[in-house]
Order: sequence, then structure tokens, then C-alpha cells
Amino acid sequence: MLPPWSTELIAAYESGAHSQFLLSGNVNDRLLLPLKSGPELGSLQDFLLKVLLPRFAVVLSYDLGNGLRVEQGAELFNQWPWAKEQARLPRGPREAIDTVTQYLRYCLNLARIGQPHPQVACFIRSVDLVAPANQGQESSAIACQLRDWSNEGLLPEHRLATFLIADNRNDVHPLLANNPRALSVTVPLPTAEEVGAALIALKVTHPLALGGFADVKSPGAQLAGATLASVEALLKTREHRKAPLVDGDLAELKKVLVEKDCQGLIEFVNATRTLDDYQAQPALKDALRQDLALWKAGDTGALPKGYLLCGPVGTGKTYLVECLAGEAGVPVVKLKNFRDKWVGSTEGNLEKIFRLVHALGRCYVFIDEADQALGKRDGGSNDGGIGGRIYGMMAEEMSSPANRGKIIWILATSRPDLVEVDLKRPGRVDVKVPIFPTTTAQEGFDLLRAIAKRKDLALAKTDFAALESLIPLLLTPGAAEALAVKAYRRHRTANIPPAEALRDSLIGYQPPVARAIMDFQIRLAVDESSDAAFVPDAIRAHVKGV
Repeated sequence: MLPPWSTELIAAYESGAHSQFLLSGNVNDRLLLPLKSGPELGSLQDFLLKVLLPRFAVVLSYDLGNGLRVEQGAELFNQWPWAKEQARLPRGPREAIDTVTQYLRYCLNLARIGQPHPQVACFIRSVDLVAPANQGQESSAIACQLRDWSNEGLLPEHRLATFLIADNRNDVHPLLANNPRALSVTVPLPTAEEVGAALIALKVTHPLALGGFADVKSPGAQLAGATLASVEALLKTREHRKAPLVDGDLAELKKVLVEKDCQGLIEFVNATRTLDDYQAQPALKDALRQDLALWKAGDTGALPKGYLLCGPVGTGKTYLVECLAGEAGVPVVKLKNFRDKWVGSTEGNLEKIFRLVHALGRCYVFIDEADQALGKRDGGSNDGGIGGRIYGMMAEEMSSPANRGKIIWILATSRPDLVEVDLKRPGRVDVKVPIFPTTTAQEGFDLLRAIAKRKDLALAKTDFAALESLIPLLLTPGAAEALAVKAYRRHRTANIPPAEALRDSLIGYQPPVARAIMDFQIRLAVDESSDAAFVPDAIRAHVKGV
């Protein structure tokens, strides 16, 4: 069975709607080839030659490393008088594209005088290096020639098929990336079903590695999001080591494979906690659990497309995401360093990330420091326009109706006022969740006690009475962590009881964030909240008193 992207391509060609195709996305992966001899894995080039183009008499290819090559029909190509006179085919991009263009015109002339003429296809690998987006004069000249190949008037009686292949569409010259006569086709990461089908084919050559599964399709769902190339490499290693895969390996292996494939652009958030570990805001926890219940039941109509977590620095926004990840039982992907100084690289990185999250199925996408990461509608000239392009790509992706019930965005920031209004509107971010510091001494003690417990510093509930007068208000988890570490150090070095060590640490305590900044960020969180129940009465009273 052919993948959907290829059936779309075939229909566009056979209908006469398009003859040029810009293939981007997962183009360097292994693909499952549905051959008559049985399914096997191969490259995109193998897929083109063996599956899509076997009926074409002449198939040419070009890339910077290998130059112009005749992949199929060398005898026919060599009947061209020009080819007979050449010792070898050109390697430089301008000369190679000129040669292909002249050959196509030669075939057209044969057709015009009623002579037999071959059906020709050509694919350009790494077209982003041949005609890059930087739009220099040479790049633009090559892009003009490649675009002309899609002109229906060039070969009206000769069905030419050309394939321009690049990792990311944004890296390709705009004349090609935005050519209305060419069909842009995204090759996605393999789905769970495609991974399962590939595992069936791979079991023939890797029986030991997959020997732990009665049904080799079953690991496919757990490995969705990884490339087939990385899965194949994993099986080769396990086969060599005589170490069969088992169910318990798959979750961690998937994280390793996907993070490696994405080259540091993302990481998976650890899901070792649940919302039971989050010691605050019961109304918020109830709302999150209701959403999770709807998601697990498949009732996605009322699910938010995104959350905005806002509150002062150090209030545990990332910790809440970790707790939510464990409660949900679905992957939580955190975006990392996707910005790049090179033209087009940032957009290309975002394309990779979007492909990944679509392949994962249900998942959360977490963006920390959202006010800095998401760009601005008017990015200005200081960043070369990168901020504006990031904003445009993120806005389009976050608002996609197809993502509801599959991808939930989580944005976190202490400055929600700096996030573009359009990015945090309903339809992109439906729920705005304020995260606040403690408002009573009891809340502060409970927070300190919970964090101290993780440091093997045991505090009893009865210790509260002796410490109450020293416990500061507006205590954040970040500040509580620092106090717990200081108390643990005091406990170990002075050999005194935990409660006394904490008391010594609280004496002379100075908040790590200035009071004016804390008050300002609390007010921002209150103003952004999408539900009054998320704001405790004590916080409302505090804001009024500021």
C-alpha cells in the first residue's frame, strides 16, 4: 500500500495538474517499498525509481556531491548527439541544470517532428543547496531554470516529471518554494501503522532482535515519532548483540531515538510525578483532571487547544508540566534551541518539530519562556525578521483545527503581557492558568516540608508552631528549594535537628525576587486568568492592597 503523500503526488501528475513536485520533510529516512517481490526498506531515491518511475524511459538525477547522473535509460540518453561528444556529465549545478534543460528541449524537438521520444523524469537531491533561499544571483538563475521545468508550455506533448527534494521547504529559493505550478508535498514521519508494517519486513533480517514480540506490529505504536532509519539501526545493534527488544525497553528507546533524530531541538519531559505531587490550587488541578478525562475518553470537542501558565518567576510552572505529564500518560515534548542565526534555519527547525509532534499522535508541546521564544508579529529589523516568521509559523500551527484532540500547547511565562495577543487568544490558547506563590505561613510550611522531604530532611507537622513567625509570605517553589538546600547543609555540617536547621536558614531570609517585581508579575497573572476560580481570595486581597 502506498503512503498518502505519494498517492496525492500520483493523482496530481496523472490528472495533468502538476508535473513538478517539491518534496520536503522526512526525505532522508528509510521508506517501506511495496515491491512485487515483497516489502523492503529503501531510500526516497529507491522509492522514486522502483515505485513511482519504473515506466519512465530516462531518469536523471543531480546533487552537488555526485553531479549529473543517468539513473535509468542510459542507452536512450546517449543517443542524444551532445551526450555522445562528452567524456563525462557535468558536476557543477549551473552546467548540470543547463544540460538537463537542453536535453528536454531535444526531446521536445523529436516530439514536434513526429519522432519517437522518451518519457523523462528528473530529481534534484538537496535542492536547498543547489538553489538556496539566500537569493544570490547564481541561486536565482538556477531557480529560474528549475521553475521553467514546471511550465506546461515547455513540453506540451511530452510528460515530464521533476522532483525537487529538500529537508525543509523554507530553505529552498522562494521562486521554487512558492511556485504555483509545482505541488509542495510533505513527506511525514512514519505513523504507528507504518512503523508496524516496517517491523514486519525487518523481522526477516532481524529475527532475534524482534523475537520478544509475538505480534511485531505491537511495538509500532510505542515507536511512533522515530524515523525508520533509527528503528532499523536499533534493530541491527540488538541483532548483533543478541539482545531482543522487550516492552519495557520501548518507552526509553523512543525518547533516545526521537531526541537524536531531532538533533537537540526537543526533549521529552520526565513523567515521574502526577498532579497528586502538586501541592497547590485545587480548582486548577480539578480542571486539568477533567480535561484529561475527556481526552482519554476520546471526547475532544471541549478540549482546550492550549494552556498559558503565567506567574512570577520560580513559582513552579515547569514542575506543574512534569506533574501533568505523569498524570496524562502521553508524551510531553519541550521545545529547546530552535532559533538559529542562519537565514532559513530557524524556520527549518520549526518544520522538523511540527513533523515530529504530528507523528507522535496525542502529545503536549511545552514552550518555556514563551514571551521570548514565540516571536512577534512585527519582529522589526534587529533580528533579520526571524521573530516575525516564527510568529507566523507558530500562529498557523497552533490554530490548526486538525490539531484539536491531538496536540495541546502549553506556554509558560512570567511576562504574559509580552506574548502576542493573537497567540494567546481562544482557538490557540483556550485556558490561561495563573500560578501563584504562597499566601499564608501554613502554605509556606507545607511547601518547605514537601521540598525538604526530597532532600531527606524530615520535618514534622508539629514543627510548624515553632517556625510560623519566621515563614515568609509569597514564597515560591524556587525560593523554597534554596531554603531547603541551605537547611540541609546546616543540618549536615552542624549536626542539628532538621527543624532547627530550617529555623536558622529562615532567620535573615531575603527574597530572591524584588517585592515590586513579584507584585507586578502577580498582578499580570491575575489579569490573564481565564477563570476566577483559579485566583485564591488571598491573592485578590493582596493585589488590591498593592
